[in-house]
Amino acid sequence: MSPDIRELDDDTRDRIAAGEVVERPASVVKELLENALDAGASRVTVGVESGGKERIVVTDDGVGMSEAEVRKAVREHTTSKLRDISDLDSIGTLGFRGEALHAIGSVARLCIRTKPRGGSRGTELVVSGGDVQECGPVGCPEGTTVEVTDLFGNVPARRKYLKTDATEFDHVQSVVAGYGLANPAVSVTLEHDGRESFSTAGDGDRRSAVMAVYGREVAASMVPIAADHDDGGPLAGVDGLISHPETNRAGREYMTTLVNGRYVTASTVREAVVDAYGTQLAPDRYPFAVVDIDVPPGGVDVNVHPRKLEVLFADSEGVRRQVREAVEAALLDEGLLRSSAPRGRSAPEQTEIPAGDDGDGGRDADAELTDSGHHTRPEAGGGSTPTSASRGSDVDDDNDSRPTPAWTGPDSTDSETSTADSANDGSTADTVDRRFRDRPTQRTFDGEETRGAPETFDRLPSLSVLGQFDDTYLVCESADGLLLIDQHAADERVNYERLRERFAGDVTTQTLADPVELAVTAREAALLDDHSEALARLGFRVRRADDRTVTVTTVPALLAEELGAEAAELARDLLGEFVEGDPTGTVEAVVDDLLGDLACHPSIKGNTSLREGTVAELLAALDDCENPYACPHGRPTIIELPREEIENRFERDYPGHGGRRD
Repeated sequence: MSPDIRELDDDTRDRIAAGEVVERPASVVKELLENALDAGASRVTVGVESGGKERIVVTDDGVGMSEAEVRKAVREHTTSKLRDISDLDSIGTLGFRGEALHAIGSVARLCIRTKPRGGSRGTELVVSGGDVQECGPVGCPEGTTVEVTDLFGNVPARRKYLKTDATEFDHVQSVVAGYGLANPAVSVTLEHDGRESFSTAGDGDRRSAVMAVYGREVAASMVPIAADHDDGGPLAGVDGLISHPETNRAGREYMTTLVNGRYVTASTVREAVVDAYGTQLAPDRYPFAVVDIDVPPGGVDVNVHPRKLEVLFADSEGVRRQVREAVEAALLDEGLLRSSAPRGRSAPEQTEIPAGDDGDGGRDADAELTDSGHHTRPEAGGGSTPTSASRGSDVDDDNDSRPTPAWTGPDSTDSETSTADSANDGSTADTVDRRFRDRPTQRTFDGEETRGAPETFDRLPSLSVLGQFDDTYLVCESADGLLLIDQHAADERVNYERLRERFAGDVTTQTLADPVELAVTAREAALLDDHSEALARLGFRVRRADDRTVTVTTVPALLAEELGAEAAELARDLLGEFVEGDPTGTVEAVVDDLLGDLACHPSIKGNTSLREGTVAELLAALDDCENPYACPHGRPTIIELPREEIENRFERDYPGHGGRRD
């Protein structure tokens, strides 16, 4: 028997609808902050307790409301924003004054104290569970103060999914910072548990707002964007600030996107900004940015998302192009953008370094990489090698069973003797029979299964190396077809497993002879207060020097060896890794991410010509890996092109061929 279908009561409908708008404390802050700005405030103060879970107070000096207006504002479907459906295409303000207040009042206790400018008295109105509990006169200054307590008190199922105080406050801080940067003419102050996080001056200077939120170092690095467009594109202009390429972070949280002054999530704009930097930024680094695009009415829908965070552009490709061009122009004007030479072609000519006699085909193990700008990183013992494959310490000593492939690469002429000797002792293809461990399911850090790795290999097949393609991929022949091996991804996997083994167990720390002071943003300073112990577990001892500076006194010894003085700066990036979860449970994930990134730096790069011995050692070390099929970031290291597929592509079995295979 099917269950009865019945209409939900008003109270249940209100709570469900409110959940679409009020997801967490930051959602409340966003709505109230937008209301304050719509009210023409010149000063707004946001105060939260316990990350906003216990109490949120937003005070502004805007126009305020009369008793009649505030009574109407907390009702459902009331707004000062539009009159009818035709206004939806030309909304110029930020918040649904009434819509937000009604939603918040449905899932929290709401107290509003407000007085209109020039009014004779103020009004206090209290809402709980969606119903007005009391309303009457009160003494208060002009403007509006909204206090929210007992958030989700009547929806316990939603409250239990709130994160830690630090995580919730981080979201609050991102929202308030976004609107502080979006409205430099308004003084915006944020306080947490009675302590001021930041306060913008409200002097109309966006760089001044950046300094208040991110600190003096970041503000000094900002480059202005100012582009008016009359090329028929969807944007009337692009305005804002972007940072010098060297001032960057590991996450995109510091890229603030604004549409007509509204703080929104616009991935199209963010991607365009990053694209404009080109190779001036590493793939895992992002600039500081405050980019405000001017979109004429009808060019953007800001209400496609219940919380008005995401936007939909009528011409997203046009927006992307215009933003990229504006950012590129700003960087070029400052001399911060290089010419658009193809990747790898601006480096000096690749010149082979004279080889010494090390018993490996005349190859000098300390000079394998060419002089193409890809520097090797010294080991703790003082040696310098191009790949962990040649470091020896992580590879078994039974070299007789190592893969020693035939080589037709760039130095095959110089290695005739070595290749011939390999052939005479039967070690070329016949001995490449090292078994791989059972292949696990390789997943990325986000849990997605990787693509491109062979599905049927349980061992490295007998093969001969034919050479390199594009100085980036090893081309190998096996009995079943061809293999392509990404030399950078393969070496990255080798380096990652070597680093992971060294990092296992208790972390050995190294005390810095000269403690390193780091300039931090308000967000990073707040994160340190709650996550210093988690950093200590990773080997970083960090303490606050002042509101915008931290001091690093110890770092993991492994990182000190690998990165030198740069190791201390990783503490700043690691703070952001703890935001979305329990620090205790995420330390392992943070270490994994960190080691994956570290493995990239010393690895053989693309566009690098390799010698025979380097290739042999790389394949031998890859053979030793627990999982040789993907780099630590999830990219495949090996791609198989089966003989059958190659024959099918060349249509070797077409009917007129007569069954001949030659």
